[in-house]
Amino acid sequence: MSNTHYGANKCDGYRPCPKVTLGAAFAEKEASMIGLKRVYDPAGSADGTRLLVERLWPRGVKKTALKIDNWLKDVAPSAELRKWFNHDPAKWDEFRRRYFEELTAKTESWQPILQAGRHGRVTLIYSSHDTEHNNAVALKEFLQNHLAGKTIHTG
Repeated sequence: MSNTHYGANKCDGYRPCPKVTLGAAFAEKEASMIGLKRVYDPAGSADGTRLLVERLWPRGVKKTALKIDNWLKDVAPSAELRKWFNHDPAKWDEFRRRYFEELTAKTESWQPILQAGRHGRVTLIYSSHDTEHNNAVALKEFLQNHLAGKTIHTG
């Protein structure tokens, strides 16, 4: 008997379906449960656990007005890295590399995100105006790589 099996998932009964391990499927599900949202966008019921991932409190937002479940200051980039990056898209790749290095060195800072993700959707809340080049986008990528078991090269 071959190592392939037939089933209903994306298979028509004629072509073999690739086997998927429970670990990989679980990691993929967990990774898809991480969303992103700006602090200035309204909270929604589909957000799940809302985690602010900024070192500094967002400007112009009252602490009583922002609906978050936790503020994870330590998962944010260091002050030095944040100042160096200065939201410059030209520095994006190097920012990600340096930030991944910081995250690799402080695993305890992002474990609460994974723990919350085991119970449902998690939304990382950030304050940057740039929705493509910010620490939350990089953090989500880092976590997805971690969940998928991918090695993150920082050097």
